[in-house]
Amino acid sequence: MSTDAFIYDAIRTPRSKGKPDGGLNEVKPVNLAAGLLKHLERRTKLDPARVGDVILGCADPLRSQGGAIGKTVAMVAGWPDSVSGLQLDRFCGSGLEAVNIAAMKVIAGVEDLVVGGGVESMSHEPIASGGSAWVSDPAINIQTGYLPQGIGADLIATLDGYSREDIDTFALQSQQRAAKAQELGYLKGLMPVLDMHGRVILDKDDFNKPQTTMQALGGLKPSFAQMGEMGFDSIALSHYPQVERINHVHTPGNSSGIVDGASAVLIGNAAVGRDLGMTPRGRIVAMANVSTDPVIMLTGPAPATMKALAKAGLGIDDIDLFEVNEAFASVVLRFMRDTGAPNDKVNVNGGAIALGHPIGATGGMLVGAMLDELERRNGRYGLCTLCIGAGMGIATIIERI
Repeated sequence: MSTDAFIYDAIRTPRSKGKPDGGLNEVKPVNLAAGLLKHLERRTKLDPARVGDVILGCADPLRSQGGAIGKTVAMVAGWPDSVSGLQLDRFCGSGLEAVNIAAMKVIAGVEDLVVGGGVESMSHEPIASGGSAWVSDPAINIQTGYLPQGIGADLIATLDGYSREDIDTFALQSQQRAAKAQELGYLKGLMPVLDMHGRVILDKDDFNKPQTTMQALGGLKPSFAQMGEMGFDSIALSHYPQVERINHVHTPGNSSGIVDGASAVLIGNAAVGRDLGMTPRGRIVAMANVSTDPVIMLTGPAPATMKALAKAGLGIDDIDLFEVNEAFASVVLRFMRDTGAPNDKVNVNGGAIALGHPIGATGGMLVGAMLDELERRNGRYGLCTLCIGAGMGIATIIERI
């Protein structure tokens, strides 16, 4: 017998440049996430002994953020020995998959209360540092038609006819929306990162660039043209022969930023909420995973969205807000084209182009951003979705309570 999975809280750290000079580099990945568990405990007056599991997404789960980091984080947070923990890797979808699995455990009656979310300290463990047979083995490259994601993003732009101006215009919108949200205090779920003495290390996102202009964006060089010349364009064109050449339009200014960050979403059934005096903020309505062409790689959000909507018995027009991870500008433009989701409902407070994409943590961050904005607007339904490596996509529909 299944039960509803309620969201009791959804919080995140700030996002900061994922380099040695970034604002969160001094903080170990374990401590980034452990700090969020402590915030959850205080905000909800949670008895952590009631938590059955801590599930954290992490795209490079090794060294300082490896070894079933969910359990290490629970221990460092001072939670009881009875709290289990794990990590999972579904590339960019890791954080939302962690939330979904937490919800599945509650729906199935396996656990009453679970934390799902993620952590990625890209200043400690650089992107793709874990390696992959899919990426690094030439024989498997050839067999699977592997392309770097940026080539796939440029291929989408070429196929759909998005110009450099189209791509930069979307990026500027992301920066402007993020700046407005930051200025007006819309980001209610953002928790300060504290040191061992309780002093603030960072209490706001510092990766975004509010003064961005179209002129500045237009002056940036394409990021993936050289990769294309090394042979990846030829691979793409062999799979998409209708394309004469790839128009390389993505730059550091219209692609997601490399940052550090963590997220945590507290999910439980109705009974545990009553026992602990917690009021639910949302409910998990439906979840979906899909896989599409691994060569172009980044087209999964739309079919994942349609699958989740079908499971929920809802349509695009029923959704008040969409959070679509801005891995690259063309990904979100393709999503809006394929689904009909209107621009004024998509990433209304900016996204990863402005704020950055801490890979394993991003999905949980989208859930928190969605809940905050649904509450502010008195909306009902929100949908979070991300493109994922190897052509996968993930989507989750939540209902504000």
